[in-house]
Amino acid sequence: MSLRTALVDALAMAGTMTWTIMWSLILGFSLSAVVQAVVRRDTISGLLGDDRPATLAKATGLGIASSSCSYAAVALARSLFRKGAAFTSAMIFEFASTNVVIELGIILALLMGWQFTLAEFVGGPIMIVLLALAFRVVVRKKLIEESREQAERGWAGSMEGHAAMDMSVQGEGSFARRLFSAKGATSVSHIYVMEWAAVLRDIVIVLLIAGAVAAWVPDSFWQTLFLTDQPTWSKVWGPIIGPIISILSLVCSIGIVPLAAVLYSGGISFGGVVSFIFADLIIIPILVIYRKYYGTRMMLVLLVLLGVFPLTMVPGGHPVELLFGGFGLVPDSDSVQVTQESVAWNYTTILNIVFLLLSAALLARFVRTGGREMLAMMGGSPDGMGVSAHGGHDETRASRHDVQDPSPDAEHGHRGSGHG
Repeated sequence: MSLRTALVDALAMAGTMTWTIMWSLILGFSLSAVVQAVVRRDTISGLLGDDRPATLAKATGLGIASSSCSYAAVALARSLFRKGAAFTSAMIFEFASTNVVIELGIILALLMGWQFTLAEFVGGPIMIVLLALAFRVVVRKKLIEESREQAERGWAGSMEGHAAMDMSVQGEGSFARRLFSAKGATSVSHIYVMEWAAVLRDIVIVLLIAGAVAAWVPDSFWQTLFLTDQPTWSKVWGPIIGPIISILSLVCSIGIVPLAAVLYSGGISFGGVVSFIFADLIIIPILVIYRKYYGTRMMLVLLVLLGVFPLTMVPGGHPVELLFGGFGLVPDSDSVQVTQESVAWNYTTILNIVFLLLSAALLARFVRTGGREMLAMMGGSPDGMGVSAHGGHDETRASRHDVQDPSPDAEHGHRGSGHG
């Protein structure tokens, strides 16, 4: 095979994967934007002040509602921690907001089958319980105090501005009234585009990697790596090798699903896929951010025997494997659709057209209401921007700009603070 042919095959694989999941990505980000438009982040931090089971359940629910890319979730967790949230609650929120979310479930169903979507929402709570227990045992009060001192220094990491902004609609009224107001539409458009800006790089990278892996790596390699000729050991080995591959892939968030589909079709176990997907918060760049946010000691605690996160993910993948295997819910690897053969006039094409039109409308409103200025501040300092983008601000913060709402019923324009 010539180099040109190999590149064409990889790009074709990546292109068809993109077309398959496009509408679901737009739907997921749209739903996330709607929720974030009506829920204030200060409200979230106020609910996570301790690590009791009830509070951790709230952290899980709020994380699911506030779905984010991995980098934005890590930055937001630090922001909540600085505002008074308990460290364990902030970490649970971080995990839930990237790994137990609607858009991840939709893409899993499209590429791999509904069983993997169910595994996400079964395995996620298992991981969360294990995380909570691990933090309670390993993380001491003194270490948390040291980490809070480090966090209060406000070192800029990745997506700082994105985490610091609060674009929720302020004021009175019901959920529907705030959402369908002019400011609500503007808020949704801003959050939608900013969420895409935060995760687009990772999605593009992982689609290219998945396309190249699917086109170039022979099945024999995966069969050897995943011990497919030894079914029992394969189920034990999968949840161990899955997180390691995830760390080495250097990609994260929901864009990792196409690569998971390639691995499953290559022979990794069902539980291995679950562990692989849930390991997006321990890739090397994020570990570097943990050190900057919380200090070296806390990062080392997270890395004990490959880190607290992997320690929970490895045993967490095994019960999922046993549970789903016991009920006969593990799909055959041959049934996983890595890509469709070609773009055709079917429900995928129709849904893509509909949701691309929705995306274009949100992008147009984003541009018309001053959203472009926000993009330049996505990686800014967490202490250099206001708190609210819709009617509220903190006078002690710097860098505030006006975002004009073109609608006739907008009151005094759409107030915007610097956003990252």
